[in-house]
Amino acid sequence: MNERTPVLDIVCHLILLLGAGLVCLPIYFVFVTGSLSQQEVMRVPLSWLPGDQFLTNTMTVLRSANFGRLLLNSFIVACGITVGKLAVSVIAAFAVTYFRFPFRLTAFWLIFMSLMLPIEVRIVPTYESAANVALPLNILGGWLGLQALVDLDWNMVNTYPGLILPLIASATATFLFRQFFLTVPDELCDAARIDGASAWQFFRLILLPLSRSNIVALAIILFLMGWNQYLWPLLLTTDPDMSTAVIGLKKLMPQSDSVPTWHLLMNAALLTMLPPTIIILLLQRWFVKGLVDSGK
Repeated sequence: MNERTPVLDIVCHLILLLGAGLVCLPIYFVFVTGSLSQQEVMRVPLSWLPGDQFLTNTMTVLRSANFGRLLLNSFIVACGITVGKLAVSVIAAFAVTYFRFPFRLTAFWLIFMSLMLPIEVRIVPTYESAANVALPLNILGGWLGLQALVDLDWNMVNTYPGLILPLIASATATFLFRQFFLTVPDELCDAARIDGASAWQFFRLILLPLSRSNIVALAIILFLMGWNQYLWPLLLTTDPDMSTAVIGLKKLMPQSDSVPTWHLLMNAALLTMLPPTIIILLLQRWFVKGLVDSGK
């Protein structure tokens, strides 16, 4: 029996609307500030109404600060990290779940223990590896006396592979996929084996379709993580054309000896928030479904 409580429903909706308004208020002020001119931004108090300079400020940011290139870099890096993490994680989870090989659980727990070593902890060796990927071959060439290996140099600084490849390993995603694969009935795997399906066919035709909602939910989280990367791109990029949008925001911050350009900074911040917001709005149904399916 469902009891109708219209007063309680109205109160709950009002509370939700109030909470949503408080959350969206800073974003609204970012939009307002990004639509004002420099003279209007300097006025106190700041206007609550949007101005008519939003498109002008947007074009200024895209041209003078080269922000269009930075947004493209962020999108490429975020997509590369997302695809790389998902591919590595789902294959690793499939291997440690369905294949019986020596030290299988040891390999899984070693992967899981890597959660205790985030990028900030291993930043120096990771940078050394990206600065010269051929370093192990250089050492081997020194031992063997092969000058060709010693002289080999592969530098990934200021490149997309350098920004993406060191970040594609994800113990969290591997753990989540493994937990989901453990919920798949063994009878399904046995039936596929009886029908003559290979391990790759079982993975491609059965496991991946079943994991679709989980993949989309994780893809959104990983895309946001890749989009918001700051420390690694800051360390690995010296070419301004290879920076990301988050680093570009820091460079737009007004300096003490310069004219404040808060309207351009807020406009650029809104442009930076726009792609992740669009991704979440377009895939929110799959995102919620993936979280709910993971919790079952």
